[in-house]
Amino acid sequence: MNAARDLLVRGLLAGLLAGVAAFFVAYAVGEPSVGAAIAVEESGGAAHDHGGAAGDHDHGTTEEVGPVAIEHDHDHDHGTVVPRSLQSTAGLATATIVAGVTLGGLIGTVSALGMGRFGRLGPRGVPMLVAGLGFVATYAVPSLGYPPNPPAVGQADTLGYRTELYFLLVAISLVAGVTAVLVARHLAARWGAWHATIACAAAYALVMLVTIALVPGYDEVPADFPAEVLVDFRQASVAVQATLWGVIGLATAELAHRLAVRGRRGVRPAQLVDA
Repeated sequence: MNAARDLLVRGLLAGLLAGVAAFFVAYAVGEPSVGAAIAVEESGGAAHDHGGAAGDHDHGTTEEVGPVAIEHDHDHDHGTVVPRSLQSTAGLATATIVAGVTLGGLIGTVSALGMGRFGRLGPRGVPMLVAGLGFVATYAVPSLGYPPNPPAVGQADTLGYRTELYFLLVAISLVAGVTAVLVARHLAARWGAWHATIACAAAYALVMLVTIALVPGYDEVPADFPAEVLVDFRQASVAVQATLWGVIGLATAELAHRLAVRGRRGVRPAQLVDA
């Protein structure tokens, strides 16, 4: 296998590990707040007025944790299609592992393309940089505009539009982030890496602040929804995403380093992309 394919495979393995780790974090710190939110919805308070995040009260709700979303189907008229206990275990594990493997493969591929193109960053530094930028561009910044909400928060009739706006914000953030990185690399030769990085990071932040200010905002949290449950859910969402991206970055970095050490017999680390 060539070096790029080797990094792809290692990224997939790192993603699998990250998905398992994210599942345990989501189960430990996320599921209690999801259960509490579903209890609020089923109590007949805010849920009847606002509907779930993925539909009205009769068609279930969705646990939003970035790219990991678990459908909670608890239709009272037609019976429970999937038990809550299964959703919070096998369903949640499937979602985090699929997300982890997908992101891991993507980070491994992008790291292979970027190897040797980020100054002095070596086989460990490049995957960490890619994972860090990915976390910021695809989760942290878009969440400022559209923070994740638990079941019983959000009106059913705006779900599709809100979802489209969220992914539009993610797309703009990705394009702006990639552009900032490419421009920073170009300016580094004249301005120096430090000043080029600061300038392009500031430009990215300005673009995203303006974008978030221009896109429609939705504050659909019911007045009687427990603030503690909302805060706990959003903190859990950050924890899950940080675990997912962090473990992928660390694991891919270590595996890439070992690949580079092994490749020194015939291939230098800077040649990973050209191999």
